[in-house]
Amino acid sequence: MGANLASKLGTGLKPKQFIESMEKNKEQFLAYYDGFAWDNEEDKEYFESLNNRDDLRCLIIAADWCGDVVRNVPVVFKALEDSGIPTEVLIIEQNYDVIDQFLTGGGRGIPIVVFTDTGGFSLGHWGPRPKNVQAVMTQFKKDNPDRDAADYNEKIQVARAEMGRQYGEGNGYHAVIVKELRSLIESF
Repeated sequence: MGANLASKLGTGLKPKQFIESMEKNKEQFLAYYDGFAWDNEEDKEYFESLNNRDDLRCLIIAADWCGDVVRNVPVVFKALEDSGIPTEVLIIEQNYDVIDQFLTGGGRGIPIVVFTDTGGFSLGHWGPRPKNVQAVMTQFKKDNPDRDAADYNEKIQVARAEMGRQYGEGNGYHAVIVKELRSLIESF
């Protein structure tokens, strides 16, 4: 078992509350949300079948200013919408104690989607982005450990452009996130 987040269960924003409270990027978030479509019936049925389980909870560490949140959380919301899994959003600035238990490459990358049992014990997590996209940032950080290097900002722009290419055009990456979430949930 991982971290115990029992004290956080019931303290976050429901998905609808998170969307309503957005002060930045709301239009783009809703475009991804409204643009979601299941890639196949089998995945849709799998997530719907989770209604037969009452042992899972989901906490998403996020913020409306983050591009990966805007791109990825709508997919998570849609995938979990018909699953019956209680889902809450914890705003990162109010939950550093939580994000610090789920660092990505030593940093506070968001969104982080944490699945817990009813007692709040972490069963597994996903994020901040699909594995193929994250691989670009992981390699960048490995190759560029000095944030003060003269060419760091130039190089990170190249990495971010490559991440955009990895996401691809349109909403095709939605199916990748669904598959990664499904694989994670199937593991517990």
